[in-house]
Amino acid sequence: MTVRIDHLVTSGTFSLDGGTWDVDNNVWIVGDDTEAIVIDAAHDAAAIEAALAGRTLRAIVCTHAHNDHIDAAPALAAATGAPVLLHPDDLPLWKQTHPERLPDGELTDGGTLSVAGTTLTVLHTPGHAPGAVCLYAAQLGTVFTGDTLFQGGPGATGRSFSHFPTIIDSIRDRLLALPPETVVRTGHGDSTTVGAEAPQLAEWIQRGH
Repeated sequence: MTVRIDHLVTSGTFSLDGGTWDVDNNVWIVGDDTEAIVIDAAHDAAAIEAALAGRTLRAIVCTHAHNDHIDAAPALAAATGAPVLLHPDDLPLWKQTHPERLPDGELTDGGTLSVAGTTLTVLHTPGHAPGAVCLYAAQLGTVFTGDTLFQGGPGATGRSFSHFPTIIDSIRDRLLALPPETVVRTGHGDSTTVGAEAPQLAEWIQRGH
């Protein structure tokens, strides 16, 4: 069966450092008619489960552990039996939201996940959060960047656990190395391409060092 990417937008709040903001999150579902992987179980486990439409969920992958990207993960895991996967460097953030329930497995740089005959490679891209990762699907010509890279520039680094020079290094070394036609599917907002972001990122790289 043909692999496809389904897109769901869920709404909720993001909370960190004593502040709370309303946010809309992108939830990405990669799979075919029988199995899938969810990237970032945000806000609404029931809506995500409905979008799966009975498919076997192989994994719930967290690009990072800010609450708006993981708040629905335990409920979705309970409903589907799928494991929650997170890079271990983001465990301190995870525990702020889910102190009683740890992730089920670890994401490691260079590790791979397979679904519907497609391989997703884990790229550790710290900066927005210590354990932030992107998922590169070469066969699909796309990378799922969470909050590391958006249309228009890097993710925010003004709060706890974030670091601007680190996110610039991650984007330069890991994401700009991908083919320019690679579609960037982000954690919030519209998609873009590596080639579209590369020229303006030169300014961000200079500003970060």
